[in-house]
Amino acid sequence: MLWALIWTFFKIGLVSFGGGYAILSVIEREVVSQQWITSVDFAHTVALAGMAPGPIATNSAVLIGYKVAGIGGAVAATFGMILPSFIIIIALSLFFFKVGRERLLQMIFYGLKPMVAALIIYAAIRVGVNGQPLMGMNLHTLGVVLIFIFAMIGTMKYRMHPLVVLSGSALMGIAFFM
Repeated sequence: MLWALIWTFFKIGLVSFGGGYAILSVIEREVVSQQWITSVDFAHTVALAGMAPGPIATNSAVLIGYKVAGIGGAVAATFGMILPSFIIIIALSLFFFKVGRERLLQMIFYGLKPMVAALIIYAAIRVGVNGQPLMGMNLHTLGVVLIFIFAMIGTMKYRMHPLVVLSGSALMGIAFFM
């Protein structure tokens, strides 16, 4: 099981361009297809991982690994998740040291930004509806939308500190879904 966790999260870490939120849909597909957790459990895992300090993808790997194989699973999943980044950063730093100012390379990175934004939006929608298809407005979806609106207005209009928005969202989640 530990090798399966390392290998699965190594593959995820290898393709996790754009950060943790952009790769959440890939993590969900991998762990649900291997029947380690359900889509609903994954949504709960992401919510908890998002409240913990650190990268959400790595935090999710820790929680999933722990659920699957205890502390050894958490260590294995974390190792698998961060090893590709470590290898890639070393290789890229050597590469960019030599050719970092090339115009073609800069254009490629500008082209990747919309793709990363689309993956983040997709992950937000999937997590927001607990992995269920968005088939119309129900009480659960209404609660999620209200919390989202609170978070956006608090963050953008009133410039509330993210910890205040996070705490308020958590309290609203308790109120709506208790």
